[in-house]
Amino acid sequence: MAEPSTTARQAFGDIAPDLARYTDTVLFDEVWARPGLSQRDRCMVTITCLIALYRGNELGFHLRKALDTGVTREEIIEIITHLAFYSGWPTASSALALARQIFEDRKDAAS
Repeated sequence: MAEPSTTARQAFGDIAPDLARYTDTVLFDEVWARPGLSQRDRCMVTITCLIALYRGNELGFHLRKALDTGVTREEIIEIITHLAFYSGWPTASSALALARQIFEDRKDAAS
């Protein structure tokens, strides 16, 4: 039986199937499922970390996930604004550009 398609399997499962499996089973099935934080809170922590570390390659996925778990656009903008003073203007500026695109994509998809 074929394994279900996941974001990790689609992104890099062809070249790193074990990493995709670990991403699915350890990171998302275990770490993200721990009861100490809600999915929404984990999303806010994750996007904060990705913005501060200038990790745009993962940020888009996690911004979408944050929106899906109830983090509002206003909260995302507030996180980015706050981080401008702690992680720097370039990280905030890059995050805003990506957030803008995701917000626009979602608006277009809802139309």
